[in-house]
Amino acid sequence: MPHATHPSPGLQAFILCGPGVSLNTFTSSPKDFPKALVPIANRPMVWYPLDWCHRMGITDVTLITPPESAAPLQGALSIHPALTSITPRPEILAPAELTQTTGAGEILRLPEVQKAITGDFMILPCDLVSEVEGSKIVEQWLALNPLSISSKTNKRKSGMGVFYPTQGVEGISHKKDETDFIATVPIPLPNVPAPTGSLRPDIEELVMSMPTDTLKDLIEEDKETSLRIRQSLFTKHGRVKIKTKHRDAHVYIFPSWVKDFAAKNEKFDSISEDLLGWWAKASWQNGLGVKLGVDEVLTEQTSSGRDENGESNDDEIDIASLSSTTSSRHQPRTTPSFASRVNVSPSPAVGLTTPPPLLAYIQPSIKPPTASPSPVQPLIRRIDTTSALLNTSLYLARQPSTHPLAHDHKLHPTATVGMQSRLSQEDSLIAENVKLGSRVNVKESVIGPNCEIGNNARLIKCLLMDGVVVGDGVQLTGCIVGRRAKIEGAKAESEVSGESVEASKKGKGKAKQGDGEEGKTRLVECEVAPGFTVENGTQGKGEKYMAFEGGDGMEGFDGDGDDVMDDDP
Repeated sequence: MPHATHPSPGLQAFILCGPGVSLNTFTSSPKDFPKALVPIANRPMVWYPLDWCHRMGITDVTLITPPESAAPLQGALSIHPALTSITPRPEILAPAELTQTTGAGEILRLPEVQKAITGDFMILPCDLVSEVEGSKIVEQWLALNPLSISSKTNKRKSGMGVFYPTQGVEGISHKKDETDFIATVPIPLPNVPAPTGSLRPDIEELVMSMPTDTLKDLIEEDKETSLRIRQSLFTKHGRVKIKTKHRDAHVYIFPSWVKDFAAKNEKFDSISEDLLGWWAKASWQNGLGVKLGVDEVLTEQTSSGRDENGESNDDEIDIASLSSTTSSRHQPRTTPSFASRVNVSPSPAVGLTTPPPLLAYIQPSIKPPTASPSPVQPLIRRIDTTSALLNTSLYLARQPSTHPLAHDHKLHPTATVGMQSRLSQEDSLIAENVKLGSRVNVKESVIGPNCEIGNNARLIKCLLMDGVVVGDGVQLTGCIVGRRAKIEGAKAESEVSGESVEASKKGKGKAKQGDGEEGKTRLVECEVAPGFTVENGTQGKGEKYMAFEGGDGMEGFDGDGDDVMDDDP
């Protein structure tokens, strides 16, 4: 049962529960089954960010969803065993103007959302799976922001994002994973070295951020072979790191003034590309802060003589000067700058026209393994593609009972296993009320509740959602099967012709070897939509089986959609 393991950091959390276009095989009907309820390793997708928030001490959690998806979400929170264990129960906010195609930047401007934000807050996607302790990220944000906000010095709390490497995680990374183009600069080092396990060495200031697809479009529009960057970036920062293999996790910690910043800029359609992208540029591009209205937003914050938390800031208090551990021998280190011989124009004074720095936790890239193939740091992933859904589910199924995201039972006590069936429990998950027939072979698979697996079936690296029926002799490899779908299988020949038991055993042995005999259902790397029936004898590879309006036939096609609402918060 998830529970708060740390004191509350005083943050609100808003989880965006969007349509899941890139998982359209399983989310084509958001009125009945929204993306937030798609199971990852036998738990609803939204359980993972909810559990992550509760473990870092955040209990003020709100799910933002289109009105048509509010009812199924509310029902799941009331009856699903994994979600009912989370207390207090999160609130559901379904703004009337919110649709399945509303951008996340526009969501922040909706009146209901503006009213719900009452202080510093976090934005998360519903498809986040993170082994990194959220408390460590929040700890760095708190440490790098002043304890006392003063209008006299114009200090304002900064924001923070999270970026993770897309390559190097064996069994999870995919060559088609989305990436972002980001540029960062180092922040001043602390006087005292960070302790072991701290994320401080990986915290940097973000000065540029955009999706790689947007970068390619910009280069094509300008008919160039490279991206042009303003000289003012290198004038202000002497050392800039460019990264192209990381991805925005769409986890953001925002101070309360960002609510007004988003409301003032009506052209911000997304958070990742627009709000973060322009904020990062405004820290070094002269005059951009004024165009974005940063001066007006921060002026409104200080005009009342109170800080963002409503506390009076008439008298500035220097917390550092009150410390009894400060030593004159240890002076604060500054960010590297140009040598005196380099002729650069002076930087403008930092004031209300320049926003606070935008911080980012940049998870280190995974180095090639030497002795062990396992990742060298905790996993952070967005589950917004079918490959990520399958691979992450199988990854979680392999974890031992000591893992924070592990299940209590890999083979649920209510599941029944037929005679002579082989089940690889160290890398599989079998949920409650599952029935496995005789001579079934299950390896590296996740089987949801109330599934029925027929005799002689074989499942390898598969994900079955709840209520799936798999017929006799069916062979599935690398497949994802939606809830209450049916994969028809043929009856054993001995049951029809009355052959001897010995002959029956020989026939089953041939089926296990996959000798290509007629009438067997074999699917490899396929997706089956919820409620769909795959007829006996179907053989496919890399297909999507789903029904379309106006026809009940079986369709197979390739291609992925782009998430709108929660793919780019």
